[in-house]
Amino acid sequence: MNVTLPVFFFRTVTLATMASCSEEPANVTATEEGPSEALSSQKREARLRKFRELHFKRNEARKINHQEVVEEDKRLKLPTNWEAKKARLEWELSVDEKKKECASKGEDYDRVKLLEITADDAERWERKKKKKNPDTGFAGYAEAQFRQYQRLTKQIRPDLESYEKQREECGVDFHPTANSLIHGTHVPSKEGIDRMVEDVEKQIEKRAKYSRRRAYNDDADIDYINERNAKFNKKAERFYGKYTAEIKQNLERGTAV
Repeated sequence: MNVTLPVFFFRTVTLATMASCSEEPANVTATEEGPSEALSSQKREARLRKFRELHFKRNEARKINHQEVVEEDKRLKLPTNWEAKKARLEWELSVDEKKKECASKGEDYDRVKLLEITADDAERWERKKKKKNPDTGFAGYAEAQFRQYQRLTKQIRPDLESYEKQREECGVDFHPTANSLIHGTHVPSKEGIDRMVEDVEKQIEKRAKYSRRRAYNDDADIDYINERNAKFNKKAERFYGKYTAEIKQNLERGTAV
């Protein structure tokens, strides 16, 4: 027996088959696109995180630079010897605290301080004291003469052979007393006289270097009437010469108004 199916049945089966076929690629595409979107989102989040970190580091660097600029400006405004003054004040504060501590314990601060000084430091300070120049400047002709005497005697190198020979020749009178008559009996040697002349010539040469007297120039123009007026003209030229040069030239040419 042959059964004839209606036409609409075939159409329904065909549409259902097509729908099922179209749904399978959509599901496959969705499953394929899922991991790619997740990977891209992860990369985007990583880039954003790194961008935020860089932004934070830039802000931190900006703050640190600003602080350094402020500190440098403060240091530049301080006096030149501020570091030395600061170290000195800190040292004084430490000394005061040490003195208070010694006083509270009933100890002598100077003694405790000496106990803390090493032998190397003590030797170094002694050498510095010896090298220190005791010359405080000109205070009088007697002091100046005494300083020169000490300076000259330090340069003397004694001749022990001539010393022993002279002591043998003079005998008891080598160390004279009130009753000794040796005036005019000593005759200096030629070597001693030459040494004295050489030393005197060195002193004259040294004084000539320190002299402030200016050499006289014969070719210079004479624009003074005496020595005092010459000194005044030199001072005026030194302070006002560049301002009055044109006026001076006009006066010398006779073209001054």
